[in-house]
Amino acid sequence: MTSPSASPGPAVETRAVAAAYPLLLFTTLLWGGNVVAGKWAVGEVSPQVLTCLRWAFACLALTWPAWRGIVAERHLIARHWRYILLMGACGYTAYASLFYAAGIYTTGVNVALFQGAIPVLVILLNYVVHRVAVTGAQVLGVVITLGGAGVAATHGDWRILSTLSFNIGDMLMLGACLLYAGYTVALADRPKISGLTFFSAMALAALVTSLPALALEQAAGRLIWPTPQGWAIVAFVALGPSLIAQLSFMRGVELIGPNRAGVFVNLVPIFGSGLAILVVGEPFQWYQAAALALVLGGIVIAERFGRRESPGGG
Repeated sequence: MTSPSASPGPAVETRAVAAAYPLLLFTTLLWGGNVVAGKWAVGEVSPQVLTCLRWAFACLALTWPAWRGIVAERHLIARHWRYILLMGACGYTAYASLFYAAGIYTTGVNVALFQGAIPVLVILLNYVVHRVAVTGAQVLGVVITLGGAGVAATHGDWRILSTLSFNIGDMLMLGACLLYAGYTVALADRPKISGLTFFSAMALAALVTSLPALALEQAAGRLIWPTPQGWAIVAFVALGPSLIAQLSFMRGVELIGPNRAGVFVNLVPIFGSGLAILVVGEPFQWYQAAALALVLGGIVIAERFGRRESPGGG
């Protein structure tokens, strides 16, 4: 595995990009589906039950394909158990718990805007931790994608921003974004364990660390066991956004680095809006097309021109 600042040759870079782009697009499409599933989950399954069951299902699905790898690499898992536990707890459990809790106290616009800041946080943390330089084109690309996320969040009406107020929910959302940005940057330093084995260990860590939050939800009297539709939501979230998407994102970060992979996160609200149109039947609006154009344009600028200035500086 290369270091975050390594500069691969042109042929290696081309192969990495060819493999990473479809993975990251598919990842954000599934995460966009998670946005729609989150809306459907209200009243069907409570947040911490969903968080706990999604990782229980993911662990169950991983049992057969990952078992041999876990046995073969158990000494590596044992050696790095603190890192694995921290990654699963922060990147999966704590992020989801704070995200769901933030939605109770703050607006959907605020949540979307904070989520759009994840690529910026990734770049800042990657510089602090790894001293990875950022080109002007990469900064411009990230700013444009953030603008696209803002258009999607405000429905094209920037006057909404003047009415925003900030509360404890926004602090929770900021904490969630910092955790996922830190998780993304830390992926570049993951131990030399096969991807499936590593993810399986993190999924188990996420399941174990989700239990205290589940107990608190039950103690507060807010626990909702899944309805029939709730079970369908749990199954989708476990197999799609949790299992397939996280494996794909992990591989995308490995191929092109945290900075470049993180920019794709701003496609999530765009795909979320698109799926709401296709699945829920919401009307198509001009601002959704504008948001998609901005996010894709920002990614193109960051990738094409940013790499010309600093090849492999992911």
